[in-house]
Amino acid sequence: MNSELVLLESDGPLRTIRLNAPERRNALDLDLLGELAAAIAAVAADADARALIVAGAGPAFCAGANLESMFGDITRPVHELRAHLKSVYASFLGLRELTIPTIAAVQGAAVGAGLNIALACDLVIAGPRAAFGPTFADIGLHPGGGCSFLLTERMGPAHATAALLSGDIIKAEEAVRRGLANLLAEDPEAKAAELAARYAQRSKSLNADIKRSVRIAATSDFPTSLDFESWAQASSVGSEEFGRYMEEFLKR
Repeated sequence: MNSELVLLESDGPLRTIRLNAPERRNALDLDLLGELAAAIAAVAADADARALIVAGAGPAFCAGANLESMFGDITRPVHELRAHLKSVYASFLGLRELTIPTIAAVQGAAVGAGLNIALACDLVIAGPRAAFGPTFADIGLHPGGGCSFLLTERMGPAHATAALLSGDIIKAEEAVRRGLANLLAEDPEAKAAELAARYAQRSKSLNADIKRSVRIAATSDFPTSLDFESWAQASSVGSEEFGRYMEEFLKR
């Protein structure tokens, strides 16, 4: 797939979805979001894809939404606007449903809905000039696109509340310290590719079960988590990878 606003790139088992509107700092409109949704769906249907990087062309990751395009007629009743917004959210939140590892490589600004796209990935790699902006309240807008949940998941409720109330830009080092980003790297896309290549060497089912296991642990009680873990670990015992490791282990 190769389109004007979103590029889907392949390198062996690795896939990269690149927001490709650098002249407007990859700001989101409905056309770009439609192409993004199609790219995510293509990755989901790709049996050969084993890891995904999400990146932005140019100096910014994504400067947020084109508000006129995003909201349309703001005089519409709340229920109509709500239905429209939920369809907008769905265009990028499909990233959370992918079973392969997903990594956001954030080299510059990731603001508003652009922040949401980064946070929808499993890992966030921040470059030195990365800047994360939960700026909704500063323009009189309630957070949307899953931002409240995604920030709370990464930072905890106290830090997420503070971030959303202040609307301040969070620079790279602070983002890592507060858990919003996982790693700081001079070249975030190169680091993302390094990690993605490592993850891609493992079986798809193992990666998928690890992601599912963490999701269960975050939303259920300990017995439920342990029940899934015991099944997933027992299932992995028969894998080729573990079999090879055991052969080498027994030779020592």
